[in-house]
Amino acid sequence: MSEDRGVESLGEFTFECGESIPDLEIAYETYGEFTGDNAVLVCHALTGSAHVAGGRRRSDTAGQAHAWWDDIVGPGKAIDTTEYYVICANVPGSCYGSSGPASTNPETGEPWGTDFPAVTVGDWTRAQRLLLDELGVPNLHAVVGGSVGGMNVLDWAKRHPDHADRVIVVAAAARLDPQCLALDAIARRSITTDPNWNDGDYYGQDPPTEGLALARQIGHVMYLSKSSMQDKFGRRSAGMDMGRDTFPSDPAAGFFPYREVESYLDYQGEKFAERFDANSYLYLSRAMDNYDLASGYDSDADALAAFDGEALLLSFTGDWHFTVEQSEELAEAFRATDAATAHHVIDSDHGHDAFLVEPDRVGPPLDDFLADGVYGKAVSDTVEDHDAGDDFAPVHTSLFSD
Repeated sequence: MSEDRGVESLGEFTFECGESIPDLEIAYETYGEFTGDNAVLVCHALTGSAHVAGGRRRSDTAGQAHAWWDDIVGPGKAIDTTEYYVICANVPGSCYGSSGPASTNPETGEPWGTDFPAVTVGDWTRAQRLLLDELGVPNLHAVVGGSVGGMNVLDWAKRHPDHADRVIVVAAAARLDPQCLALDAIARRSITTDPNWNDGDYYGQDPPTEGLALARQIGHVMYLSKSSMQDKFGRRSAGMDMGRDTFPSDPAAGFFPYREVESYLDYQGEKFAERFDANSYLYLSRAMDNYDLASGYDSDADALAAFDGEALLLSFTGDWHFTVEQSEELAEAFRATDAATAHHVIDSDHGHDAFLVEPDRVGPPLDDFLADGVYGKAVSDTVEDHDAGDDFAPVHTSLFSD
């Protein structure tokens, strides 16, 4: 697999908030060979990186050990790098090579911290478009992404409707619901109330690891379903001697069991706090919470009106973070524009994590849609026509019927 990676300097960049930085740098990776019409942009989720494929341990992803979608992207896989030229860019505001709070402010020689401009999903899209210009990629065969990466995909359909022939929105929605907004707010407050956060000026000192670990724990609860948590942990005890040192024990901890679910969350929180920047978590989660497809338009359909390509929505029955119903609302918005649209629903108990942990179910519809659009066999085999007209819009009929 031909592979390239680098950091591209895009020059002065003005963010949607109105503030600018003198030089926006974007870390990226590419896979495969560009033939002029085979480019596929992959948009990563909240704490992902440009390292989407390859699987090997890397020293420049701040401890992120493995490619985050290696089961989907690569030679002979659903997004086949022997056929497609795949690009993945780390978004502005992150801490995996692109400009963000942890990168250096050239005017001070110190990390930006909270002086870094607020970022939006729209800023991500604009930066990706500029990067593609530098790489010599004028048009995309497809844009694909999961979770907030799916919102990034929607923004491409809204902002650059003529630059992508197909869009694939995986486990995402047009906007977050109030429950998810509330949980994200608690996660951010766990960071900003950590005494080590120091108003974001903690670089070179002890970082707010406890607050960041708590934020990650809240995220993990959002990513799992009730049934998957029952299957993974139940109410089983992890053993009285297996407690971790990240968080102080409550007074009664010596009497009550330390449960497997607590052990899992403590472990995940610790590992995440070792590899990610707390300020970046604040910035990126705000960008996700703020995103609203209909912003500036009368409706979601109005926002997508200029897109005349094909769209695939992929959702999971156990996902309560971004629900099947929210994906169907997106599908209806695309249909309202007469775009050829498919909504493929996967029966899964894995919750929001399903798009990462069930490649055998996610891969076939992606593969077929990239090749054949909404008429791909794996897309249409498990769905039926939404109506009998010329607009082919398959959908899981057990959940949605006319």
